[in-house]
Amino acid sequence: MDNKAELSSLSAQTKLMPFGHKTVYLNGQYLPLTEAKISVMDRGFLFGDGIYEVIPSYSGTLFRFDEHMERLDNSLSSIRLANPHDSAQWRDILTPLLDANLDQSIYLQITRGVADKRDHAFPETVTPTVFAMSSTIVPFTDLDSGAKAISIDDTRWALCNIKATTLLANILLRQQAVDNGCAEAILLKDGYVTEGAASNIFAVIDGILITPPKGGEILAGITRDVILELAEQNNIAYSEDIISLDALKTASEIWLTSTTREIVPVVQLDNETIGGGKPGPLWQTMNRLFQAYKRASHE
Repeated sequence: MDNKAELSSLSAQTKLMPFGHKTVYLNGQYLPLTEAKISVMDRGFLFGDGIYEVIPSYSGTLFRFDEHMERLDNSLSSIRLANPHDSAQWRDILTPLLDANLDQSIYLQITRGVADKRDHAFPETVTPTVFAMSSTIVPFTDLDSGAKAISIDDTRWALCNIKATTLLANILLRQQAVDNGCAEAILLKDGYVTEGAASNIFAVIDGILITPPKGGEILAGITRDVILELAEQNNIAYSEDIISLDALKTASEIWLTSTTREIVPVVQLDNETIGGGKPGPLWQTMNRLFQAYKRASHE
């Protein structure tokens, strides 16, 4: 059976199945999460040899799907793994996991697959493991009060532009923030901001909205790109430029951005108050513009 026929058959099957957060997709099958199993010889399990993508869905509509697919392609190319499906096939695979009554995020993971032996070198013949599931988006609960953050040296590898599953360094950095009562760790390399442990960073400095430029040191978020587009469309002065820690501490506003948290204002950094200690006026404007853009995307 070819890919299109297989996907059509799967789509027909799923119409008879009760979908929800406990149903997942694994290697061509939709099944309960409790029944989803992979081999212990999967290279994703043994090496973290894989990539992932997180795609938000609002009222059953995948948000900025083409941009997420482009980033998926870039990550797969970077680890020298062929994309097992085209964009139309991915949409067919992911859509049955969505609920039109919920705001959700799709987690999609592709590993190099199961090899006969544990060896760092790529196996000559292997079939990628493909896994996807949906989760309800839980917004940041206290936007009116804002979040706290700490700055930490960026100890990660040099290929942060790849959305790789090897996230141990990010986990340790984020946990350090949590241990200090903070929502996020803002990472620094040679005294300059890169990104958060699980977010991109924006700062308002001297009236200009600034975010670090794309490159190997950051994973450029889709939410980040939307904010820059909205800034341009609404005549908000912005720049993609380096930000030193000293400059960041003079910012009138700092934001964390990500797929599931959207735009979170930071009101305290390293125990020092940012701006007036509450979400700033540009955040209020951008959050309003972003929410309107979201609504328009699925109407």
